[in-house]
Amino acid sequence: MERTYKKLREKSITSIFGKVEMERMGYGSPGEESLFPKDAVLNLSEDSYSHGVRKLVALEASRGSFEDAIESVERATGVKVPKRQAQQLTEKAAMDFDGFYNDGSTSEQAKAAANALPILALSMDGKGIVMRREDLKEATREKAEQTSPKLKKRLSKGEKRNAKRMATVASVYSIDTFVRTPEQIAGEFSPAKPVEPVRRPKPAAKRVWASIEKEPEDVIKEIFKEALRRDPQLKRKWVCLVDGNRKQLIKLKSAAKRHKVAVTLVLDIIHVIEYLWKASRVFHEETSTEAEKWVSHRLLEILRGRASHIAAGMRRSATLQGVKKTDRKPVDICAGYLLRNKAYLHYDRYLKQGFPIATGVIEGACRHLIKDRMDVTGARWTLQGAEAVLKLRSLKSSGDFNAYWEYHEAQEFARNHGPRYAKPSILNKLRLNLPQ
Repeated sequence: MERTYKKLREKSITSIFGKVEMERMGYGSPGEESLFPKDAVLNLSEDSYSHGVRKLVALEASRGSFEDAIESVERATGVKVPKRQAQQLTEKAAMDFDGFYNDGSTSEQAKAAANALPILALSMDGKGIVMRREDLKEATREKAEQTSPKLKKRLSKGEKRNAKRMATVASVYSIDTFVRTPEQIAGEFSPAKPVEPVRRPKPAAKRVWASIEKEPEDVIKEIFKEALRRDPQLKRKWVCLVDGNRKQLIKLKSAAKRHKVAVTLVLDIIHVIEYLWKASRVFHEETSTEAEKWVSHRLLEILRGRASHIAAGMRRSATLQGVKKTDRKPVDICAGYLLRNKAYLHYDRYLKQGFPIATGVIEGACRHLIKDRMDVTGARWTLQGAEAVLKLRSLKSSGDFNAYWEYHEAQEFARNHGPRYAKPSILNKLRLNLPQ
């Protein structure tokens, strides 16, 4: 459609330098919307905020509370962004997250680093986020509506708040082999017998992310998609660190079978140690040397591949000592955990092959992505707001934020300007050739 009517129009832009009034030529015709080529060349948004302000709001909102983000932006630029608009800008800033990774837009340097190491490590976990009631899962919301607290100021013993929705946290990274012995690992967790620190290989091309909107099975699909992008010919050793969650294990096995990839499932040793410590309190005082020795001995035997033997032994000890059924519960829980997951407890083999056996990366991701930002005192999140902040924090943690922002701005051009012109590529070239 040829537009022959021309008229100068003004547009107000809120930039990192403050308010800017811009005059540009509009081209129109009867019954058609006017086009402003300068808007396209400058890649202006439909609202008044420049991409510089949007980027700054996104970075600050991912770092701290929205109130702190607004103050930081105003302090740096003099621009006051209302809280509601800051929340909306944050949600819009994260909208191209899935497209960015689906298009494989991460750096070539990261890909090269990922392909150079022999082990491809995968892991996932869950972490609750306090939500507004309308954004809780249906079952949780119904429980919350049916529950009235016994005390006004705090929860009484045994009460649950029913205020959280589980986010699924995922990680994929590359790492070198690190051969160790059971004695070395056990020594690391035994203050009585400290071992000489060993230089460990560091994870490379680490990507971590979290979603509260998607179901765990959808996140598992993303994990395998990311891993296959890094190792399409399946030449590397895939190791998946798990915590023993049955549903998670079923879904992981199903995904591995569907993609015809051999994955070694390894139960996180930290979880095993936590169960052992709880069981030790049945027989010994919590802070006693005897409890420490009890845990150290059984940990060493489990690392040697004798988990079933240890499970049977602790149950037998509780029986021989006449421990009451209610008192011995931690022992039975620990033994059941070991026996139920014995297929993933071949630590003697894993250590010889140099596989990772602890989920330090995913534990750190849970802490950084969720606890450090989402657990702000008194915060109750909307589903869209929580998902946006998780995505932005994920991009920063994975070192992909700057590459993502370039991709996001290109997508904004395609959404807001491209469809309006017969040859949008010409305007896009002009946009890219502007001084940065």
